[in-house]
Amino acid sequence: MKLLIGDKNYSSWSMRPWVLMKHFGIPFEEVGVRLGEPDTRDSILAHSPSGKVPCLIADDGSSVWDSLAIAETLAERFPQHAMWPRDPIRRGHARCVSAEMHSGFGDLRTNMWMNIRASFPGKGATPAALADIARVDEIWTDCICDYGGPFLFGDFSIADAMYAPVVMRFNTWKPALSEMAAAYAERVTQEPSVQAWIQDALQEGHAIGYYDNVA
Repeated sequence: MKLLIGDKNYSSWSMRPWVLMKHFGIPFEEVGVRLGEPDTRDSILAHSPSGKVPCLIADDGSSVWDSLAIAETLAERFPQHAMWPRDPIRRGHARCVSAEMHSGFGDLRTNMWMNIRASFPGKGATPAALADIARVDEIWTDCICDYGGPFLFGDFSIADAMYAPVVMRFNTWKPALSEMAAAYAERVTQEPSVQAWIQDALQEGHAIGYYDNVA
């Protein structure tokens, strides 16, 4: 399989399936595209009909081009791995919080974008972004209290991969978090597949100016 991704420093959606596949040891060929360039869209369209990253290209040539759809596809194709919790109650809850991440938190995304190499402490803290952060904190805290940690549903799962880029945002922008949420963010940061992504991001030479500056 091939996984089409954007810059590791900036591409939050690309991070999700990459981390998931690395964590569960699923082999794939990484195909990188530099974002923010004149030929970016054409380069992506050569692999993905949406013109966006990520996109999973299977051995049979079929494509799946949405991060959550990729995660579901991987869970189906590799049932030996508990990408979703095995317990049906946990699994339903995990799907809910993953879908909420997938479709929500627009103000957080707009005001605190992912830039792993940057540090913008105290910036981007609009009231709407802070409300999104409070909801993320609530989700993390409730899951860890309900299921005992160390990750949202016990073992690392699709839900944790979905929130990994949010952890990257929090590491950059450093909003205030509850003690439990901050400890979870640190565990995600130190998870080996996340560390591998971070180290690759730190080594990238490509920069996108408007993501590197904040008022």
